[in-house]
Amino acid sequence: MSSNSTADNLCAPDDNLCIVREHEQAVIIVPTLLLLATLVTLLALCLMRYCHERKQTRITSPQHYRNSSRRHTQRRSHRHHLQGIDAPPGINPMEHEELPMSVQQVHQNVRPTLAAVPQMSTERHHGAFSQVTALPLSFSIKPDDTVSLYRARMDNRDVILRVLKEPANSSEKQHFLGFASFVSGLGPHPFLPALLGVVSVQVPLMMVVEELQHKDLLGFLWSCRQDNSGVDTSCDMTEKRLFTMAGQVASALEYLHSQRCIHGNVGARSVLVGGDLTAKLWGLGSAYCRTKANSPEEVEDMEMRKWQAPEVLGRRAVSQSSDVWSFGILLYEMVTLGDPPFAQLMATELLQYLQRGKHLKRPATCSNSLYSIIRSCCHWNPQQRPSMSELIRKLQAGEKSANGRTVIRVPEPLDIEKYLREAGYGEAYNYAVL
Repeated sequence: MSSNSTADNLCAPDDNLCIVREHEQAVIIVPTLLLLATLVTLLALCLMRYCHERKQTRITSPQHYRNSSRRHTQRRSHRHHLQGIDAPPGINPMEHEELPMSVQQVHQNVRPTLAAVPQMSTERHHGAFSQVTALPLSFSIKPDDTVSLYRARMDNRDVILRVLKEPANSSEKQHFLGFASFVSGLGPHPFLPALLGVVSVQVPLMMVVEELQHKDLLGFLWSCRQDNSGVDTSCDMTEKRLFTMAGQVASALEYLHSQRCIHGNVGARSVLVGGDLTAKLWGLGSAYCRTKANSPEEVEDMEMRKWQAPEVLGRRAVSQSSDVWSFGILLYEMVTLGDPPFAQLMATELLQYLQRGKHLKRPATCSNSLYSIIRSCCHWNPQQRPSMSELIRKLQAGEKSANGRTVIRVPEPLDIEKYLREAGYGEAYNYAVL
């Protein structure tokens, strides 16, 4: 029997109130609930569309940057010095959209992650960068396929933009930001290049580092070698200047050791030289990789064997004493104006050579006091090598008595192919550190 007939049986034909109550659920409540559900669904869809539009306005595509750049250029056509800038995609020096630049602080004994961002951060915006141009890699052997380098001006100073190429996968992004976090966690030091900021919110990801005019020390030494005429006084490498610059690198290395960080890649290629000939230690990639690696062998291919201490060549752990050995090799590079160490040997022969008690030969341009420091750094027994504090004292004493007038000259011209062969690392390696 139908519901209508049931209601008729329960209610008198003229009792309208009774009939309404019997049909209340089917006629009133159910349609009302359906109407409310429809309204809630429409409201949710509207909110989702509104939030999506807001997000699009905050995260603007690189194509929008280029279009807005054209409009901005038309409005400010008098800024001719910014026209024709070779900027990477997404970097528009004439755009003034604010871009947060955050740096994650980490301790050296903790692996960096991307989860936490500290409250203290350095923020920049796209308009802060001007005169962005591609940076040619001096003496580059194997360019980094994931990073592009650009010169720029920011806050009236020259900077280097270390830009992660697009498209980059999540692992490359994590490595890039992890390295920036690692460098930031080291803190400031007068003889470490200053990290001025990190673009970590929008692509392209960037590290902003101060630019040092003479770039890497190895290239600077080669320039001094070629300038035998003495026209360029900035290339007049005297023994006194050598002691000064070596002391600056040693100060940075001592600071890294105090932060429980082993550099592991000390050499002229890993030192940058400023316009005032201040030397600053860089090349921290292997130190960062060591914080992630499970064993020293995992970072072995990032270091060049002829700069490694014998215990490292023997696949034992890298230590602070290993850095001291490499520092002695750096002194050899400086006094020879960029000669490779152990040039007469193949890299695979070096460990056996050292096991027989052999050592670096004294260069003709090296004084007795400097050579004694080199020999003490390159002692076979790690315990017999000086500590960094003792080494700094020796360098300071040597600086006081060093010859500051006689310029170090090497008559042999630079032969890059010969250097690569004698240095023992060839095209499979890259010593471009920025």
